[in-house]
Amino acid sequence: MNRTSLVWVFFSCLSSLVLAQQNTVPTAIAGESASQPAPAAHDADRRITLDVVVADRSGKPVSGLQSQDFAVIDNKKPQRVVSFHAVDGSTAAVDPVQIILLVDEVNTSFQSIAFERDALRKFLGRDGGRLPVPVSMVFFSDTGTEVQNGASRDGNALIASFEDHVTKLRTIRRSAGFYGAVERYQLSLSTLQSLASVEAAKPGRKILIWISPGWPYLSGPQVNLSRQEQEGLFRSIVSVSTALRRARVTVYSVDPLGTADAGGLRTIYYEEFLKGVAKPKDAQAGNLALQVIATQSGGRVLNANNDLAGLIATAAADANSYYVLSIETPAAEHVDEYHAVEVKIERPGLMEHTRTGYYIQP
Repeated sequence: MNRTSLVWVFFSCLSSLVLAQQNTVPTAIAGESASQPAPAAHDADRRITLDVVVADRSGKPVSGLQSQDFAVIDNKKPQRVVSFHAVDGSTAAVDPVQIILLVDEVNTSFQSIAFERDALRKFLGRDGGRLPVPVSMVFFSDTGTEVQNGASRDGNALIASFEDHVTKLRTIRRSAGFYGAVERYQLSLSTLQSLASVEAAKPGRKILIWISPGWPYLSGPQVNLSRQEQEGLFRSIVSVSTALRRARVTVYSVDPLGTADAGGLRTIYYEEFLKGVAKPKDAQAGNLALQVIATQSGGRVLNANNDLAGLIATAAADANSYYVLSIETPAAEHVDEYHAVEVKIERPGLMEHTRTGYYIQP
């Protein structure tokens, strides 16, 4: 099978996979089950919830803002904020937040995973192991996804739990070239979709810290997609974006390769795919890169730094203070209608990051 044929098979399989997952909760993730079905599309899309992290120029979280300090622009049109509340440690019970640490054993070398384990021990052991918000652990391998039992504020208990985890040797080899890249891409997206489906049944916000250099982009001058392939890929983009939004999952991409990856194209190439995809003809495989998904979900891309524990802590800190805004969606004129969304702070010197767009249905 030549490269072009393999691309066609891959996108056909990915499209079928996504469509199958849209209305079902997967059982591949052990230890988790949904207590209620996902809401119907029209119910979930009637009101859009935005989790907004605000910081000053030094990166310090900013608290005390009010609804009138925010302006929401939807497809270049101002939208009224219909609900607003601030979240910090004192309001976590009202709007719970959870951190999910995912160790990627599919797209990361065995040596880097050993480095990750040391960084996770350091992160979880801070302040004597007392965590400000509940944290859960997920280990993603090509033989299955292992979820540690429950979320906990006890970092020492989490360390003891994941010490028992044995890192799996990959059956998908990076040396497998394009064939292996396709398989890693597909498996990674399937796992992300599965996690979102499970988390959709739980209340509150979830910060998914995916520790990995990311899966292959599968985009470039030698990858040419037909119209049918782009349509299937577009459906996948819509499905992943919508699943994360409905589950209130914000993805953070944390690269364990540190400065060893700083000069590589991967650390900046994702920026080519950040613009929201409104039409199938504009869909590329790079639009589903980990770093792109992280940015568009309202998270951050953290790389080029050897302090991996510090990068994880930076991502986790966004769970401590943020704002929850909601707007009513305008009426959709067609299926899979894309809306670019922007939140502006009416005070100088402040920066925000939140979801950059969403899809809705008629």
